Amino acid sequence: MRDSCQCSECDSSQPKLRQHLASLQIDRRQFLRHLVGVGVLTTASTIAPAAARAEKKLPKALVLSCIDYRILEAERYFLSLQNLGGQYDFTALAGASLALSGMPHQYDADAFWDQLDISYRLHQIKKVLILDHQDCAVYKYKIDPSLADNPELELKTHTEYLSRAYWAIRDRYPDLNIELYFVNLNTEVKQISPLAKT
Repeated sequence: MRDSCQCSECDSSQPKLRQHLASLQIDRRQFLRHLVGVGVLTTASTIAPAAARAEKKLPKALVLSCIDYRILEAERYFLSLQNLGGQYDFTALAGASLALSGMPHQYDADAFWDQLDISYRLHQIKKVLILDHQDCAVYKYKIDPSLADNPELELKTHTEYLSRAYWAIRDRYPDLNIELYFVNLNTEVKQISPLAKT
């Protein structure tokens, strides 16, 4: 229903707006200029801080993990405690540290090196975290089917491959900090010190 407006595009609510604008002594053209100005200002003030925040939020690390779903929650919780603020690049390969030695396939190692290079060059990461875990199927498949039955041997084996990964990364990226971890299925995360380079 139209009351005072002669415009074919107006609906019944516009005469009320027009009356309100008239009471403010602002015509439609001034109102629209004001509205566009506020919109530009609001958009600019919203985008500029977001862009500034985006520039500040570069990842601090690259995390290499196994693909095993059983440890993902424990890893997420652990990573939340590492002062990374959720700012890390994440790569998952079956076997984690084992993948860097070309097992189960060489292209897994190649994929890791590509990801690390991208993370290092584009995101200027400062460290790499590698998380192996207990009862890893790839370690059982490639190393020893009964590996998980002997916790000491399992930890020793993971420590050896984590250490190899440590030194391989250190050789290519000497300025990166590298942290090694072993995640138990009970969600305990143990830091591993690398063995001496052989």
